[in-house]
Amino acid sequence: MANISTIDLQAVFQKVDNSILLDRDDIFTLLAVERPELIEAVRQKAYELKVRLLGRKVYFRGIIEFSNICEKDCYYCGIRRDNRNVERFLMSEDEIVKEAIWIYENKYASLVLQSGERSNPKFVDFVERILRRIREATDGRLRVTLSLGEQSAGTYERWFLAGAHRYLLRIETSDEDLYRRLHPPDHDFNRRFECLRLLRNIGYQVGTGVMIGLPGQTLHHLVDDILFFRDNDIDMIGMGPYLPHSDTPLGQHASIDKKQQLQLGLKMISATRLVVNDVNIAATTALQALDPKGREMGVLAGANVIMPNVTDTRYRPAYQLYDEKPCINENSTMCRGCLAHRIMAIGEEIGYDEWGDSLHYRNRLKGKNDFPQQKIGVDSG
Repeated sequence: MANISTIDLQAVFQKVDNSILLDRDDIFTLLAVERPELIEAVRQKAYELKVRLLGRKVYFRGIIEFSNICEKDCYYCGIRRDNRNVERFLMSEDEIVKEAIWIYENKYASLVLQSGERSNPKFVDFVERILRRIREATDGRLRVTLSLGEQSAGTYERWFLAGAHRYLLRIETSDEDLYRRLHPPDHDFNRRFECLRLLRNIGYQVGTGVMIGLPGQTLHHLVDDILFFRDNDIDMIGMGPYLPHSDTPLGQHASIDKKQQLQLGLKMISATRLVVNDVNIAATTALQALDPKGREMGVLAGANVIMPNVTDTRYRPAYQLYDEKPCINENSTMCRGCLAHRIMAIGEEIGYDEWGDSLHYRNRLKGKNDFPQQKIGVDSG
């Protein structure tokens, strides 16, 4: 491990203060700090930048995990196609729309529709109908993020026209060799990146992310991941520490140090904030799986988005991408109250009734201007 000094770190901070682009060595410095006071200095710098650009505000995205049926067979994922120990489910249209209306009525202003990856025509039609029904039921006042994997350009366009605004497609790693160790041979590394380009061209706010602390992953891999976010003009980032699932090829052989995984996950949030400072960054549930206050720690490290789970509790035990996923027994109302209390306790405000669109996305469309946050129902681009 590199011996990072206070002088090394201050040199990077000076670049941040002067809006000078950080290079590979600078990013490595941010991730390689080991002394507790230097780790805290990086966290404080990232949080200060988040507050300066985005305010002391966190946006909720109510997430509906509506199906665990998946065509993919990723070696790390608990709902992978070949896991025979999972009871598969697909929520009905009425169930999904009901939960979307709950999100709208509870002033989240944004939802995430997530499921296993499928691309057959029946599934594509199903999602399109849901989007149209949600738009009609909420008078178009609810921002919708999809996290439904690799699709054709035509499918992405249909869903966009039906009412989707954002799309989250995690790459998991920007390193091709590491990607191949995480996926079977029929998974195409380049296809995933091509999908991000398609989404951007159609007009989505584009999100991606990586797993942190994977077996065989190095800090240099993570540096490349952050450079990927910047170089590919990503608008929003959802990344979290790798957590094993016992029914997966990777999870059967992986062992993790929870404290180290948490620390590395928080470092990645801070470093990403300092490199691509105007993006939306989520404090993911995986952080809370490592520490009860993990999501609050993520916000204080520079994140500004949290995704409360609003899925009906009867489906949650069957949608576990990793073991020991938290909050599977908390209903939507319990989760809302708990998270609201947690966020306000650290001095942050919740952006109720605000879309919380990525500042990077709005800057990308309208030029380098610092826009105030838009209220729902007001066109924010």
